[in-house]
Amino acid sequence: MDKPELDVLQCYHALEELSARMLQAAETDDWDRVAELEGACAVLIEQLRAQAKDVELTPQQRAEKHRVMLAILRHDAQIRALAEPWLDAWENTPPGSRSLSLH
Repeated sequence: MDKPELDVLQCYHALEELSARMLQAAETDDWDRVAELEGACAVLIEQLRAQAKDVELTPQQRAEKHRVMLAILRHDAQIRALAEPWLDAWENTPPGSRSLSLH
């Protein structure tokens, strides 16, 4: 059986992978895929919250968690930068003339 702290780190690594895939989807303008992957991240985050509350990480594991979190934050910032022009256009469109299509 795996140690709980290894399971927690595996969750963080899975989140990092999902966030990288979200960035790839955003870079190809596949916002449906971004939303799909975001949903998968939400599920994983809930699992992580349940697993991580009673787990004590070693200094090395905390350092790895920190590295992963920074990577996820970088991915998120890049996704937001790609989404901002679309969001700005959407916000500047009068509500009555907004199309339901998000493409």
